[in-house]
Amino acid sequence: QMNLQTVLTMRHVAPFRNVAQELLGSLSETSDTLESWVKVQMMWCGLESVFTGGDIAKQLPKEAKKFAKVDKDWAKIMTKASECRNVVECCADELLQNTLPTMYSELEKCQKSLEGYLEQKQKAFPRFYFVSNAKLLTILSQGSDPLAMNEYYENVFDAIQYVEHDKKDKTIIHKIHGDGGVGHEVVPFINPVKAVGNIEDWLTTLLQTMRLTMKDHARQCSAGVLDVQNDLSKLRPLVDKNI
Repeated sequence: QMNLQTVLTMRHVAPFRNVAQELLGSLSETSDTLESWVKVQMMWCGLESVFTGGDIAKQLPKEAKKFAKVDKDWAKIMTKASECRNVVECCADELLQNTLPTMYSELEKCQKSLEGYLEQKQKAFPRFYFVSNAKLLTILSQGSDPLAMNEYYENVFDAIQYVEHDKKDKTIIHKIHGDGGVGHEVVPFINPVKAVGNIEDWLTTLLQTMRLTMKDHARQCSAGVLDVQNDLSKLRPLVDKNI
């Protein structure tokens, strides 16, 4: 394209000017179409894993349906493109040129709805603000499986590596485990946490139970210190009991 522009500035191009201008226009049109195509592809890639499965698609049914239509059109475009080996001929398709902007517009609507959905979840559980949007999407898409959250607790809570679930019922959480490898701190909850419903709701319950548990430990330690008084022989048992 740049070479053609250079050629058109030469005085020797006169006999071929019309051909060169026509070719330049064709290449320019192809460049614009490819640019739109790449924009659609990048947005489609970002949304495909979100709307083709997982919990988010169930919570955004309208957007999932809209994406499914775009996804179907995208598959047709890519199939047709694979059959046409000439880029210029492929991009000259008027239907393709008209379809790409529409697809991009629909994907933008899906993207905005998704951003609104994420913001809604972050407001419901503010600690989600500590997590990148990409990671938050992964967490929410696996929200129906409480065990999947174990991989991300350290991103949401400080010094928590994972939580311990009931062996028979994975929706019941009994303990929190701190980081630090072997010999790390383990804190049993005063009441088991039920990990059911929306993930932001049961994480809020987990946070509240964590606070109540730590308050209860502090209360017991305070009472134990009063019992120790000046008898240091009781101090070691008190520490061991509350670690």
